[in-house]
Amino acid sequence: MSTRPDPTPAADDDLWLRSYRGTEAPTARLVCFPHAGGTAPFYRPVPFALAAADRVEVLAVQYPGRQDRRREEPIADLNVLADRIHEVLARRPELPLVLFGHSMGAVVAFEVARRLEAAGRPAARLVVSGRRGPAIGLGPSEGVHLLGDDAITAEIRRLDGSSSIVLDDPDLMAAALPALRADYRAIETYRAEQDAVVSCPITSLTGDRDPKTSIAEAEDWRAHTTGAFDLQVFPGGHFFLTEEMPRVIGLLDGHLSEAVGTTSPSAGGR
Repeated sequence: MSTRPDPTPAADDDLWLRSYRGTEAPTARLVCFPHAGGTAPFYRPVPFALAAADRVEVLAVQYPGRQDRRREEPIADLNVLADRIHEVLARRPELPLVLFGHSMGAVVAFEVARRLEAAGRPAARLVVSGRRGPAIGLGPSEGVHLLGDDAITAEIRRLDGSSSIVLDDPDLMAAALPALRADYRAIETYRAEQDAVVSCPITSLTGDRDPKTSIAEAEDWRAHTTGAFDLQVFPGGHFFLTEEMPRVIGLLDGHLSEAVGTTSPSAGGR
């Protein structure tokens, strides 16, 4: 894992981290990691819905190979992706930090949390959503990145992970497929060691009808923290976030308040 990078901001930092609402003097930071094929705007509503929005810097990660980064090569190695994101985050001023990732983003967030901790800047909390524990291997029906374009599109439709406008538009899907395939390769070729842990508390969220993650598999995250753990089960499938975002926002609000309240003023608390 990476050591602490040079704190000087790099020219491409704004390509990686998107802010949709300015915060003049934040006392905490929330970083949101998208799912496979996902984009930073998926989290655009978050900073406007948080009760503590005027005190929290909300950043959404934009992976290469999509939208305004479509001319960049997608990163098909999850550890390389985590390295790059860690480098960018480590150049920002230190604040109490909550990491929130859905599906593939949950594992990217976990690996970024490991790197931050190794560099002496541990997160206050990791919130993982719609993803089984990181040491669980592939199931017998998985290996989406090896399939044809039609099979990848069918998988996305099955999970309801993209708007029908994209799924039903051949040109939009053709533009999205290279990043989708790279994301699936990244997550399907990744597996953490059984003893890979972070010290921060982990909250695991899952839908009670998620075809990709059983409740027992969501519970497996407990083994990957030396801190506290809790599991929250919501009604819905893999993208339960779409319907349950208000409750998830409330949960994030609580964790952000806790992060600020338990951090010393010198580290950005109050």
